[in-house]
Amino acid sequence: MLGIEWLKPGVLIGSMLYALIGVAIFWVCFVIVDKLTPYDLWAEIVEKKNVALAIVVGAMCIAIGLIVSAAVHG
Repeated sequence: MLGIEWLKPGVLIGSMLYALIGVAIFWVCFVIVDKLTPYDLWAEIVEKKNVALAIVVGAMCIAIGLIVSAAVHG
């Protein structure tokens, strides 16, 4: 049982800090992948309606998220 342990300010602030660090790392990784691709991902997915690329980018986002989550969690 967790009880009220997770309501302590230190635990709550630590969790929020790790969440922000995880989001920042995810964003940096996504920008790096976007720069490594030979075309503009946003234009290709949104303007040209490239569903296949959207699926690949979605899978990549899930993979990066899992890696960041495992790294932050320990």
